[in-house]
Amino acid sequence: MSLTEELKQKIYEGADISYDEAAALAEEPLDALAAAANEIREKMCGNRFDMCTIINGKCGKCSEDCKYCAQSAHYHTDCKETYPLLPTEALLAGARHNKEQGVLRYSVVTSGRSLSTQEVDQACESIREIRRNVDIQICVSFGLLDEQQFRKIKQAGASRVHCNLEASREFFPKVCTTHSYDEKIATIKAAKRAGLEVCSGGIMGLGETMGNRIDMALALRELGVKSVPVNLLNPIKGTPYENNKILSNDEFCRIVSIFRFLIPDGVIRLAGGRGLLGDKGEMCFRSGANAAISGDMLTTAGITARTDMALINRLGYAVRL
Repeated sequence: MSLTEELKQKIYEGADISYDEAAALAEEPLDALAAAANEIREKMCGNRFDMCTIINGKCGKCSEDCKYCAQSAHYHTDCKETYPLLPTEALLAGARHNKEQGVLRYSVVTSGRSLSTQEVDQACESIREIRRNVDIQICVSFGLLDEQQFRKIKQAGASRVHCNLEASREFFPKVCTTHSYDEKIATIKAAKRAGLEVCSGGIMGLGETMGNRIDMALALRELGVKSVPVNLLNPIKGTPYENNKILSNDEFCRIVSIFRFLIPDGVIRLAGGRGLLGDKGEMCFRSGANAAISGDMLTTAGITARTDMALINRLGYAVRL
């Protein structure tokens, strides 16, 4: 029996795989690894597919120096658009549009280290209005908030908070210096204490090793995170990562497959950069991934919900929470 099959059986028996075992999977034949990851997904999650969309709720002039980001005020990119937190009418219109496309979760994402108290209050009113008028779940990505602010957001009607770790603890200082990995961890724990689900993952292709990727997935597993977005770096001109090589389909598929082994009952979500893949992620959806962010990303074009729905149906998935 191959190592891939041995570890698949270990997962079926209810055990977690270790760092060393996950690292060994990086050397296994990709076709067998991907097939096993998909079998784990089928056994642990069935055919459920979790689709969400995002809206750029506040754009530009971000104080943080995340080296991948077009919105950072530290870099000179082609992203010149800036605007404050969108009014309720605009966020509500976006929610209605996405519901009409069959999307079940709508995420409001804002630039900056965190929203101010006034902005949180404004956002809560928008969330209440959306929940009163549209049958759609709300996720928010408002930066490094505290437990009290998260409790307000939950009471307003949001069900999930997004806060990416972005990378492993070891690699994170190479990605961002204006806030820390521990602040990310504290934000995730505060959201969970407030009773909110958490969505957290990272970006592949920053220059990290496979070991760094595994470390990040293990950190998410330890935090009890079940919704894990896996982003593919889209090198933005003007950022420090503008010359990074885009990962191949095979490398990205291997990452997704290993993440499925590490978090077997999780929602492994293809996120930003999926449009750079030649097959728009189909290979990954056959290799353990069972979720996607559809539509446009924050500053880059995405894949339409209609296109994604056709692919998801063809692969035998059913979109549901």
